[in-house]
Amino acid sequence: MTSPSPRPGPAHESHRRPGDHVLILFGATGDLAKRKLLPGLFHLAEAGLMPDRYRVVGTARRPITDKQFREQAREAVAEFGSSKPDGAAWTAFAQALSFGSSAPGDTLPLESAVQRAEADLGGAAHKLIHLAIPPVAFESTVTMLGRTGLASGARVIVEKPFGTDLASARALNHTLHQVFDESRIFRIDHFLGKESVDNILAFRFANGLFEPIWNRQHISYVQIDVPESLSIEGRAGFYDQTGAYSDMIVTHLFQVLGFVAMEPPTSLGGQHLRQEKDKVFDALRPLSPEHVVRGQYEGYRSEPGVAPDSDTETLAAVRTEIDNWRWKGVPFLLRSGKSLAASRQVVTLGFHEPPLHMFPVHHRDAAARRGNELVIDFADPGTVTADFLAKEPGAALSLASAHMVFRYQDSFCTANGLEGYERLILDAMLGNQALFTDAAGIERLWEVSAPLQADPPPVQPYAQGSWGPERALHRLAAPYRWHLDGS
Repeated sequence: MTSPSPRPGPAHESHRRPGDHVLILFGATGDLAKRKLLPGLFHLAEAGLMPDRYRVVGTARRPITDKQFREQAREAVAEFGSSKPDGAAWTAFAQALSFGSSAPGDTLPLESAVQRAEADLGGAAHKLIHLAIPPVAFESTVTMLGRTGLASGARVIVEKPFGTDLASARALNHTLHQVFDESRIFRIDHFLGKESVDNILAFRFANGLFEPIWNRQHISYVQIDVPESLSIEGRAGFYDQTGAYSDMIVTHLFQVLGFVAMEPPTSLGGQHLRQEKDKVFDALRPLSPEHVVRGQYEGYRSEPGVAPDSDTETLAAVRTEIDNWRWKGVPFLLRSGKSLAASRQVVTLGFHEPPLHMFPVHHRDAAARRGNELVIDFADPGTVTADFLAKEPGAALSLASAHMVFRYQDSFCTANGLEGYERLILDAMLGNQALFTDAAGIERLWEVSAPLQADPPPVQPYAQGSWGPERALHRLAAPYRWHLDGS
């Protein structure tokens, strides 16, 4: 007898819902709101995960009417949402939207819009402020929130970049702490909102098969590899001032490293999870420039808006170690870049090679290079693959690589999943900081980065569509290989 196929239902049916909320979206007419925030909020509402009563107040410097904001939201959801803006769900969501401009020196429209929204909900709602604003506007905006009282009792979501070095990160945190207590600050990293990052925790800590081998006695190297096939796509104004290291390694890949390498927390609550992640960061060795490869794809300096002598890296690869009992001597190899051969998001754990002397030489060496790895693809919905060696059929005892693959979409109803921003906004409304970055962790990562920033190695050119500067990357990974390019 076969069991019936699982039927999709509301996302996370057992998840508790937030209390009444007023959400204030700074940058509500910008690209992030269009692509992620407004479609994400509507998906949460449609899935029954928004509060019973809520209001969304959009704000930006340029004034628009409530009707115009609702129309912009409809267009955003229609283009980028997972479901169409129609029916009773859309009508209810649209009615919750309003707008109040916040031009410098004239924040009265925003203050009035928030007061009306609070009055609609009876005056006792929580407030969540989302700052999708450029860095240059950050200090003045946070100061204004404190001066006007909008920050009173509110939680705040802060978008990256979280500084550009240790000094700027400390200044940023000082600005925030003048107005918000750390318990009310949510530094958002959409990578950490992925279902598959939670899956890394579940895979490791919920299975007695894997946690006992998650250490230097069994693992010889760890890779976190996030190549992108896209170029900078017209973002020269941001990218040429930032580069791959600041844009991806500090902000995203080190955060994933924290989850992969942490000790088992006593709970998955925000305090315990972040404490264990920060312990990993504390144990990271400062980055030596000799253990960093900076690459620049050919043609980057001809991109519109890029300086003709730009030294900005479009690829960054680092080799680092964690100086603690679990990981001493295990290299962690991190790589991310633009215009590479593929777009992937992969964690690879390479296991120590067992003695293979019993097998014929001509059958064992090539095969061994393709076995003994556990590969976690954390691009949602994600896969887990065990690469191992097996005997080929036939008279000879010939080794060949084999794979066992688990695909989340084949085993679960992935339609019930939430995108990164959706999950993180929901957690922020619930006050759960587990998947958000704290001040100590951010400052420690910039402290680790200081030697590299003081003396960065020169950029090396690489062909678009390749895996980067081949010889340099081979040396960085030696005596191991990069899983994705098979080098």
